[in-house]
Amino acid sequence: MEEYPFLNRPYAFTVCRIEPENNLHLILEAFSEHPEMPLVIVGNWKFSSYGRDLFQKYSKLPDYHLLSPIYEKERLNKLRSQCTFYLHGHSCGGTNPSLVEAMYWGLPVIAYDVNFNRETTENKAMYFDTPEALRRLCTETSDEERIAIGKSMQEIAQRRYTWKRIADCYAKLF
Repeated sequence: MEEYPFLNRPYAFTVCRIEPENNLHLILEAFSEHPEMPLVIVGNWKFSSYGRDLFQKYSKLPDYHLLSPIYEKERLNKLRSQCTFYLHGHSCGGTNPSLVEAMYWGLPVIAYDVNFNRETTENKAMYFDTPEALRRLCTETSDEERIAIGKSMQEIAQRRYTWKRIADCYAKLF
């Protein structure tokens, strides 16, 4: 398995499609002024002009790790499970699988501030809507707060996002 130089340091992580509605431009901008914490983003950088432009602008900066899609669950889970913050920039959709997976890992989530992210995390994550807000959350959140948020995320995921509960909800619906 490939080794990554940032694994021995606190780092922020996200995995997503590189599309404007996932607000990678805000996340990348926030970390351009926060060099003490590496930023790791896994996504399809070459799929759109948005992704290619961001990759060209940010990929050479120190402590930016803009990785191509990773389909091997073991590799992806290694990166996800060891991060200091899980960043979730999605601003469209609903309950997102990558967010729920991060919650199951007990990761402290910093999510884009929209109603469905708040609903998924029961208003117990941290939320941003500007690069400044994200930067502040990453620098000012104490270890105790970070750990407590991670525990809350895991509790919510284990209570709300199980196959049994989902199947029961569908059975009631039908």
